[in-house]
Amino acid sequence: MTESRINVMVEGRVQGVYFRASTREQALALGLTGWVRNLPNGQVEFEAQGPEDKLAQLLAWAKQGPQQAQVSHMEKRTVALLPAEQSFQITR
Repeated sequence: MTESRINVMVEGRVQGVYFRASTREQALALGLTGWVRNLPNGQVEFEAQGPEDKLAQLLAWAKQGPQQAQVSHMEKRTVALLPAEQSFQITR
């Protein structure tokens, strides 16, 4: 299976609704590495790396997010792999 890394910007009501923690839980359950963070403009940004089918599952989940989230827009781009990365972290 081909591995990829994606960078995703999520807009809407995505801060203060456990989006970061839920994204980390989903990514870990899927065996992905990467990070997630809140941005000052109210967006959430994350990068995830792993098999393309698992990334697709994370993206499908992120379109809805956790129960209280309201995702209005999501933008994804492919970025360079980080082969040494070992975990999925919440960053600031």
